[in-house]
Amino acid sequence: MKTMHRVRPRRGAQRNPTLPSPRWDPVVMRRRTFMKSVMLGGSALALASCREDIKPPAPPPPGVYVPSVKEGESLFQYLDRTRGGFDPTLYKQLIGAANAYKEGDDAAHLAAADDTSRANARLLLSNTRIGDLRAHPLFEDGLFTLIEQGVDTSAADSVKDWTLGELERFLLDRSEAEIKSVMSGLSSDIIGCIVKLMSNEELIAVGSKVFNPLPGSRIGSKGYLGARIQPNSPTDHPEDIRWQVFNGWAFAVGDVLLGTNPVSSEVESVRTVENALRDVLETFGIADVMPHCVLAHIDIQAEVEKLEPGSTALWFQSLGGTEGANQTFDVTLPKMLGHAAARTGKYGLYFETGQGADGTNGHGNGFDMVVHESRKYGFARVLQQRVAQAQLGAGGPAAPWVHLNDVAGFIGPEVFRTREQLVRCCLEDIVMGKLHGLTLGLDVCSTLHMEVNLDDLDWCLEQIMPANPAYLMALPTKNDPMLSYLTTAFQDHVRIRERFGYKVDDRMWAFFQELGILDAHGAPTTHFGDPTWVYLQYQRRKGDTRPDEELLTEARRQMAQVRQRGVWLAEGHGTHRWDLNPDLDREIRYLYDDAKKSIHAELPDTFTSTLSGAVAVVTGSKDREDYILHPPTGEQLTDEAVESLRRLRDTHAGQYDVQLVISDGLNAYALTDEGHLAPYLERVRTELAAAGYEVAPQPIVVRSGRVRAGYHVGEVLYGSLPDTDSHRAILHIIGERPGSGHHAYSVYITAPRVSTWSREGEVDHDITRVVSGIADTALTPSTAAVDTVRILERLTAA
Repeated sequence: MKTMHRVRPRRGAQRNPTLPSPRWDPVVMRRRTFMKSVMLGGSALALASCREDIKPPAPPPPGVYVPSVKEGESLFQYLDRTRGGFDPTLYKQLIGAANAYKEGDDAAHLAAADDTSRANARLLLSNTRIGDLRAHPLFEDGLFTLIEQGVDTSAADSVKDWTLGELERFLLDRSEAEIKSVMSGLSSDIIGCIVKLMSNEELIAVGSKVFNPLPGSRIGSKGYLGARIQPNSPTDHPEDIRWQVFNGWAFAVGDVLLGTNPVSSEVESVRTVENALRDVLETFGIADVMPHCVLAHIDIQAEVEKLEPGSTALWFQSLGGTEGANQTFDVTLPKMLGHAAARTGKYGLYFETGQGADGTNGHGNGFDMVVHESRKYGFARVLQQRVAQAQLGAGGPAAPWVHLNDVAGFIGPEVFRTREQLVRCCLEDIVMGKLHGLTLGLDVCSTLHMEVNLDDLDWCLEQIMPANPAYLMALPTKNDPMLSYLTTAFQDHVRIRERFGYKVDDRMWAFFQELGILDAHGAPTTHFGDPTWVYLQYQRRKGDTRPDEELLTEARRQMAQVRQRGVWLAEGHGTHRWDLNPDLDREIRYLYDDAKKSIHAELPDTFTSTLSGAVAVVTGSKDREDYILHPPTGEQLTDEAVESLRRLRDTHAGQYDVQLVISDGLNAYALTDEGHLAPYLERVRTELAAAGYEVAPQPIVVRSGRVRAGYHVGEVLYGSLPDTDSHRAILHIIGERPGSGHHAYSVYITAPRVSTWSREGEVDHDITRVVSGIADTALTPSTAAVDTVRILERLTAA
């Protein structure tokens, strides 16, 4: 197995360096023409100087420029004609240029220069044989080798002489059974290339006839649309989580997974959330119908299961499309293969991916984000195969409960900005996931700095749903109270079911009828949309014999407490059953407007002066718009900033082992709101001193700073210190994405040895831990400070 070593760009260099544009076809001049031009050169020049209308030819437009191709010409024939042979850089560019336009490809210099170039790149790709493409991988590393091992050899041989155009027609014209006869022979790169050729309507046509249901269920079947209830809490409070599950079931929503994104990745905290989810399922007797999952790192989930066997069900992990990208998630191939081999029970593995994630983490490797995404699905396919092998090895049937959730839109406008691009991404991913044999769901989502609003998401769902993905996310409203992004609400599921006729998994539909939310005919009852009714049933199953009214009063009190912690719960509906309660709808729209203001807010000029001894530095972002649209500009300090930090380093003379860094991030209000920053700074300094740390007295304020700007600060302050074996820490306090109304901030905790700080670009997210959701209305600053120091102590003890 080949291993790709992580090679990070040096500080100050672009993470996606400009790639050379395709050269113009050479112009050949005959000898007679040349001699004539020499003899007439003087007079010709004189005439030309008098002709004002003669202008030099316009330069080609920026991007991958493919002005013309020959009929029937393949990629390799084009390279031979224009380059005289294979050119790996232009090869990657041409395959990238076949993509529908997205900002992520543009930033990587892989987007077509114009519509003509895009159409020509698609023609070249369409005329290219599958076997030739597989013989010329876009990028090779250990993950690529592993993915290729997951391809069925005999099925691959049956299609190797097809052109991609022939494969496209096959997928569009043939039945599901015929498609599945060759599907296992399609490599991830081929699947990533084939979707480039299809229109949105063609992607829908393929997506709506290929289905890979989860074993023993209807999840992922034709005509079914499931839901992962995502009961996130800004404080990981078990009641917040439990009540959101009750809320979803009140609308007959939630049949795939109860899956919580945790604020804390502390083992005990994750264990508490796992057990809260487990309790609800076991109380209602449906733990064998749907699993629960806490989306912490897979190693943490494994540790929780080891401490308390049976506390976890489905195991989660984010995946990247290269070995380097996976290392950003602290994931290696042996680690994931080992975890897959351990999944011998009913529930296996759950993955999340998203177009553009690899490139934004500095691991684009010169090829486009559609193929990156497809390789993630290839990784998932191999892990699915390994789970099946593990089940067989344990004496059970091969029935791997493995599925994947594509988080399309979570990264932001640096990947794509518009609702049309979001739709295109989702349709591509549905088809790529299905052709890999996976059960694929979607998180059709938008960050607050994208040009996709609450109403746009409804439009997007209307365009995407005909392709019949396996499931969507499900929250009380479109606004996630912890992650601060827009996604799918419970009411959206009710509307989609009504609009497209999609069903819920049969076993859960029967459960909703038993619960009294639906009648025997599947029609909503008077309890539809009433989470207090679900709570009443929960308590009855717990053996609680108190009168109904007493339990319902208790339920309303608990719901009020949940709302006070900043978690929205939906009751009832508007004019239609699928309309959000009008009062709640107004509140969510107000928060959206507040988020749009927050994302563009800047720290006041007086901010630094309010912090004793603070040192102010800036990044390379030209302005707020540049910072939002081009994240790398906020990751690197200016030369002047670096020089300022060097002077501070010399003053410190190595006597401090902790440096506080403060950045506006994506919400300056998170730092300037009363009761947010000051209590944290005061308590964390106290806790650090008590733990024996020496804290630099001057905090560093970074304007337009992203998380990696903190790593750059650490390199400058610590990288040249002589005690190479000592741990030195950066505590980076940074404003989170707005949208929750909390104006929360996070603290990124990074504490490697000096020897690691000394290697530029070596420190990254994989060795950093985070405490998030900090605000006076969420995780309190004082509690967050205690958590910070506890995590730091573990990091420096390693």
